[in-house]
Parts: sequence; C-alpha cells; structure tokens
Amino acid sequence: MLETSEVADVTIVGAGPVGLFGAFYAGMRQMTVRVIDSLPQPGGQLMALYPEKYIYDMPGFKRVLAKELAGNLLEQATQFGAELHMNHKALELNRLPDGELELVTQSWAFRSKTLILAAGAGAFSPIRLSVPGIAELEGNGVSYHVQDVNRLIGKRVLVIGGGDSAVDWCRTLAEAGAVVTLIHRRDVFKAHEESVDWLLNRSGLPVQLWTEVANATKGDSGIEITLLENRTRTLQTLVVDEIVCALGFKADIGPIKSWGIELDGSRLPVDRYMRTNLEGVYAAGDIASYEGKLDLIATGVGEICTAVYHARTHIDPTSRFKQVHSSNMF
Repeated sequence: MLETSEVADVTIVGAGPVGLFGAFYAGMRQMTVRVIDSLPQPGGQLMALYPEKYIYDMPGFKRVLAKELAGNLLEQATQFGAELHMNHKALELNRLPDGELELVTQSWAFRSKTLILAAGAGAFSPIRLSVPGIAELEGNGVSYHVQDVNRLIGKRVLVIGGGDSAVDWCRTLAEAGAVVTLIHRRDVFKAHEESVDWLLNRSGLPVQLWTEVANATKGDSGIEITLLENRTRTLQTLVVDEIVCALGFKADIGPIKSWGIELDGSRLPVDRYMRTNLEGVYAAGDIASYEGKLDLIATGVGEICTAVYHARTHIDPTSRFKQVHSSNMF
C-alpha cells in the first residue's frame, strides 16, 4: 500500500545541483516544494561520482570542490522548508481527475500541481575500458571516479580520456601530490580550451596522444600497462599504481520514457518556458533538449529558474511579477 503525500505546488525530480537550486528558487516564490531522487544523498553526480574533484565553471568560484558545492546548494535549497525524499525512484506519472499530478515511487504517491524533471541525464554508469586485464583490476587499482584524493598522494596515476573530467582529474591529482600521466586516443580534446591549454602547455605533465591501453596486469611493482600508439602500432610499457578511466558515462532516463512525454533520444524537448508536451510538466538541466543547448551546471540553474517561474504562473496566472534581480531595492 502506497503512502500518499499532501499536494505540493511543485515536485522536482532530481537532487543534483539543478534540482537543488530549483528548490531554492521555488522557495523564493513561496511555493511548497519537494525534491525526490533515487540516490541516497543529495548532490547528484557531484557527490556520487567526483566529490573530491574541483569544479571550475561555476559563477562566484575560481574553483570549488564538488562536495563543497553540493553542500552549499543543499543548505541554500532547504532554507525555505523544501522536503527532500532520497532513495525514491520515480516510476509512474499519473494525471488525477482533478488535474493534479501523481508521481509514484516504490513506496509513495507524491501529489503536486506541477512537476519539474531535473534528473540530469538519468541513471548513470561509467563507460568501461574494454581491454584485457582491466575488469579484473576494478576496485584494485582501476577506478572510474576518485572518492578519496588523499589516497593517491605520492602515487603514480594514469588518467585516460580527453574530456573535462579527465583534464580536471589531472589538475586535482597533480596539485594533491600524485605523479600523473595522461593518455588520449586522439589529438582532439572535448575539454574546455583553457583546460587543454593548461594541460598541454603549462602543467608539465606527461601527455601521450594517439595512445591507448592494450592490456594491464598486476605486478610486484604496480600495474604493468602495455600502451599502444594507434598510428604506428608501436608498444611501450608503463608501470603505475592507479588507473583513472575518465571516459564518460552512459545514462538512462528509465521509466520517464513511458510517461507519454515527447522524447528527443534520451532527452525531453522543451519550449522557451521549459515546458514539455504534458501540461504542468517542465524539464531543466541535462535532461532538457532545445536548439543550441549547452550542458553546464550554470546553464541548468538558469533553466530551472525559468521552469519554476512558469510553474508558478501555471498554478496562479496572477502571480506574474516584474523580473528584477534579488538585490534590486526599488
């Protein structure tokens, strides 16, 4: 038997940075708000995947540890009494006869007047390195995210990848005192230009392009890796203490696909009000899709402010207000 909640103004699915900021902004609009997430703790990927990694592209911070950013966002989000329900996976979405929305989890039926989906890219799992020896070393020298940077101080670390996560791990680990090498299978990076410039021209770290792992084994002196230069097909051996595979993540929005919301692959198309095709249902952050979309936390928090604003006016069309910044005194 499901427990049934009181009706909230808005339910936000996703307790990552976008969802948490949405809870704060809904509180600023004096909306009753709840946030649900399938993870055991708030913060989304910031806490689940890289709490010890620095984030460089948040306004107001030269850089900030992911876990500190998550903590600040949580404190901000809950100051107006937002409810947080962790370990709740959104399974079904129903429209009740009175027009309210009912979001069903494994144990609760959460009712609200509007719904904002801020579930990121959905449930995520790392893209694994599929070469001989790697699977056997997972958890014993091979990792896909680093939970404790201090454990790698003074260690020889190989970082694999060419995106922001790979380059950021190089910077974080090197500054902590690890001996870092990066390999990338191409010579084109997906990381931001400034990060790539730091890596290639200012970091002093060994970087091997056009290079892949051919195999890995655990030896007496560490992990013995055979590296393949994929243009010349030449091989070399590298010995390290730890391999960090920063190859990205696969995501699945799961049951959301069966709710009758229009899909764009694994994303949800929205209009300029962040509305999906379902009345009263909005999307923001990585899960939202529109022309020119940019996947940044900073973008997502702006999107959810738009979603909250229009959710508020959906509930009460008279609630429109002059859009000024919070420091405006007039």
